[in-house]
Amino acid sequence: MLSDFNTAQKALRTSSSKLNIKAVNGCCYGKDRKPDKGAYFKYCGQRFWEFISGDPNLFIEIIEPLGHRAKEKNDEFTKSYSRVINKFTSEFSAAFCDENGDIDWTKLVRLNSAIDLPKPKKVRARQ
Repeated sequence: MLSDFNTAQKALRTSSSKLNIKAVNGCCYGKDRKPDKGAYFKYCGQRFWEFISGDPNLFIEIIEPLGHRAKEKNDEFTKSYSRVINKFTSEFSAAFCDENGDIDWTKLVRLNSAIDLPKPKKVRARQ
């Protein structure tokens, strides 16, 4: 990262730009009591959020909306995950379980390890 910072600074200096370039390494959380690292600044937590927004309280104000958004995404994920598990379970049961719901281990191991697989039989839905 430091090498990339130095390369970018050199390129910008040689472009006849009058810009004063200082690289910044930003971190959304944490603390660093000495952000000036010489060749760059490292802003963590509150300093980072204030640097990008100008608002010294953004690091607190952003938490509640993020929490609500995370819950929404988590609920969506849980529903989607449940659907996939249900579908997988249904397909697995139809292919590798007998009418009592017991796993047919021979069939499963044969699928996974046999040299010559028998032709699959049509699976009928249970009624």
